[in-house]
Amino acid sequence: MTKFYESKDKLHVAVDCIVLGFENKKLKLLIGRRRFDPGKNEWSLYGGFVGHDESLKDAANRVLRELTGLNNIYMRQVGAFGSIDRDPGERVISVVYMALINVADYDSSLLDKYGLIWTDIDSMPPLFSDHASMVKKAIEQLRDRISSEPLIFNLLPPLFTLSQLQLVYETVLGEEIDKRNFRKRVKTMLSIEKTELIDKETSKRGAALYRFNKRSLGDTQKFKL
Repeated sequence: MTKFYESKDKLHVAVDCIVLGFENKKLKLLIGRRRFDPGKNEWSLYGGFVGHDESLKDAANRVLRELTGLNNIYMRQVGAFGSIDRDPGERVISVVYMALINVADYDSSLLDKYGLIWTDIDSMPPLFSDHASMVKKAIEQLRDRISSEPLIFNLLPPLFTLSQLQLVYETVLGEEIDKRNFRKRVKTMLSIEKTELIDKETSKRGAALYRFNKRSLGDTQKFKL
């Protein structure tokens, strides 16, 4: 290491990861009790410090692999949080990332390993430091983007019914969507492809199953609800 910045103040850089999933008709957030001070035993997001040999993205991917046991999941940077007194331990700047996963893919053994729980977004407990503000900003960004980007499919299984799709949209947006208009709009979307399969588990009548068509990523149509 050089000594060019030897006279400058040293800061810590961390990443905090907001992992969102959808289960039992609720948008869920993965949180855990802090195992060290400051804030020991407080509810918190899961994160870690950025290593000297890591980029921000590499650090976030490392944390997410530890947290979820999954690779190649959807991840987006939410922003940086750097209030002077945000961490009572040291001067820490945190860069926040949001990940969207299908809860069914999650390795539930990791809950016990890391002391984690899935909590409903609308009834989450108080969180350490500014973590609640991080979650709030992530949800705002998700709501802004799900109408123009295929983000919602990260929260769904590979095959889904239109009722399931609509429910996830309504839950994320926090508002009801007219069923007829929703289905009419779906039929015009190249990104949503009907299969020949029928859902016989969650639908008494047997509803058609759909899937996300990744080949349509270049589609300029937007899902405006």
